[in-house]
Amino acid sequence: MATSRLPPATLTLKQFMRRQQVLLLYRRILQAIRQVPNDSDRQYLKDWAREEFKRNKSATEEVYQDLILRTLRKHHHGECRSVGKKGEREA
Repeated sequence: MATSRLPPATLTLKQFMRRQQVLLLYRRILQAIRQVPNDSDRQYLKDWAREEFKRNKSATEEVYQDLILRTLRKHHHGECRSVGKKGEREA
C-alpha cells in the first residue's frame, strides 16, 4: 500500500470544509457586529465572538464543532438576548 506524502498535521477534506465554514461564520459575525450603532455594545460583541472562537479552537470532534456552529448561528441570527435602548444588556 502506498504511503501518504502529506504531513501528519494535514487536514482531511471534511476537516478542511468544517474549518472553512467556521471561518466564514466568524467573518459574518464580525460583519454583523460592525452594524451595531453603540460603540460599547459593538466592542462587547466583538470581544465575545473572539473569546468564544478562541475558547473552542481546540474542538476537533464533529459533535463539538456542530454544537459550536449551532450555538454561534443561534446568536448570529438574533436569538440571543437583545441590548436595551439605554445600552444595558437585558437579563
